[in-house]
Amino acid sequence: MTQYAIIKKLTGPETAEAEVLRGTACGGDCGSCETCHYASKLRVEVKNEVGAQPGDRVEIETQTSRVLGAAVLVYVVPFVLFFIGYAIAAAMELSEAQSIIVSFVFFAAGFAFAALFSRRKKSRPITYEIRDIIGSEADTV
Repeated sequence: MTQYAIIKKLTGPETAEAEVLRGTACGGDCGSCETCHYASKLRVEVKNEVGAQPGDRVEIETQTSRVLGAAVLVYVVPFVLFFIGYAIAAAMELSEAQSIIVSFVFFAAGFAFAALFSRRKKSRPITYEIRDIIGSEADTV
């Protein structure tokens, strides 16, 4: 998975802090509010083996499988557990209100599982690597 970023500062001989330019639903060109434009920036640590300097626009890459796995864990697993909880409660012939409560308990358990699993995976965080220097921030002004 490739994204574009701007190098903000060097943090080591071969590492840097970059601000990822994430896309937004409106494309970030909404002149009326620009709220989502400012909320769409994320700072990450990147491997800087190409010698990028602060202000450089770069293309960064990470393993797509790691990003998609994290997204499934956070977004899909809780909803699947929600429906499984409801199906179990309905099979036990609980009332509608009780079935809904059980489904939300399963939903919460899905988020708890995601939180516990992500804590275990902190020893292997998602890593980013600079693939190419596109230009400098001064080039866009």
